Amino acid sequence: MDPALIAAVLAFVAIGGAGFVLAPGNHQPATATKRVKAVAGGPKVDRRKQAVEVAALKRRQSTQEALKEMANNEKQSRRRRFSIKGQIAQAGITLTPTMFWMMAAGLGAVLALIGLLVQGPIGAAMGFFVGLLGIPRWVLGMLVSGRQKKFGNQLADAIDVIVRGVKSGLPLNQCLRIIAAESPEPLASEFKALCDSQSMGVPLDQGMARLYDHMPLPEVNFFSIVLIIQQKTGGNLSESLGNLSTVLRSRKLMKEKVKALSAEAKASAMIIGALPLIVMGMVYFTRPAYISILFIEPTGHLILLGSAALMSTGIFVMHKMVNFKF
Repeated sequence: MDPALIAAVLAFVAIGGAGFVLAPGNHQPATATKRVKAVAGGPKVDRRKQAVEVAALKRRQSTQEALKEMANNEKQSRRRRFSIKGQIAQAGITLTPTMFWMMAAGLGAVLALIGLLVQGPIGAAMGFFVGLLGIPRWVLGMLVSGRQKKFGNQLADAIDVIVRGVKSGLPLNQCLRIIAAESPEPLASEFKALCDSQSMGVPLDQGMARLYDHMPLPEVNFFSIVLIIQQKTGGNLSESLGNLSTVLRSRKLMKEKVKALSAEAKASAMIIGALPLIVMGMVYFTRPAYISILFIEPTGHLILLGSAALMSTGIFVMHKMVNFKF
């Protein structure tokens, strides 16, 4: 056979096969349909997903900004809370710092006079110091601690009132007013101050910051975070506060459990710490001459000073061992 003819036939077959493959009507319909759907629907799906991601990103940024702002406010208000004015506000008593210091100075003068009659100038100095800085601050700290304990025990019930009110359709401000009107002290007075500040146009975050200044408790901080973040980013307020109420009740249960488990250790620490003072008092009343050398001789003074330092160290160590923070 002629080689030229064979070459012509092969060229014709090759050209025909290429044309058949490249023809638009010979592709599979399913593949073409999938490609069309992917091209047509891809941008819509991407745009929808992108919008959801942008909204989530904005919400995370708002949450982070709110938390950062609250952290800054916490640093700024820490100094106010530990001042005399802040502790008087936390105790809920109607005193000004000037009146407090005047009462402390009067008590210090009385104790200084008693110390002067008993022990001379040293006793007068010690009595004035105890009366000016010791007893008043101790009493004020006891009042603050008791009021904060009552507030912490009542806060979970107040949050439950807000949860039920929000679920029934009441606004947050109305729920806060219900708590201020029907709750016991000190919850009522603190929430009344919060409602009054909102009525005068104070933003919620500033009102919650003032509430935290008066009640510097972790529970109040959690409550402030939930309300402020929900106000700035949105979300289900009733669900968030319901979870917070459950957490607060669990914390209270854990605190009571720890208190019960550490009661024996605290009792032992109190007995060990008070035993030297009790023995010294019994010896003083039974054999005064036997122990009076500690109060007369310079060597006895040094022994008393060293004993006081060792006792203070032991009481401090035992206090750290039996007190748990969580």
